[in-house]
Amino acid sequence: MEPFRENKVKIVVKSSGCGLYRPGDTICVDGVTVDSARSARVCLTAIHSFYPFLYALRKHVTAEQMGFGELTFQCPDCAESVEFTLIPYRDEEAGA
Repeated sequence: MEPFRENKVKIVVKSSGCGLYRPGDTICVDGVTVDSARSARVCLTAIHSFYPFLYALRKHVTAEQMGFGELTFQCPDCAESVEFTLIPYRDEEAGA
């Protein structure tokens, strides 16, 4: 049996009125770390607000299993609104 491998997760900015992010900015999460060489700035408040879903995606729990069609979340600390979408991937997948 092949050993369990966690998904990596891309956090993609879907829309933004905040000066820290532009639509399309991406944060790449590999296990418990952020791949800083491939990532935009990291807003800890935003990450903290959806971290349980990020963790579940790493463990192969799907959006549908969590009761969502798409995992899109808004930063709770930004009046200008930033929406992030979480997308699981593996290195061998296209666009990884």
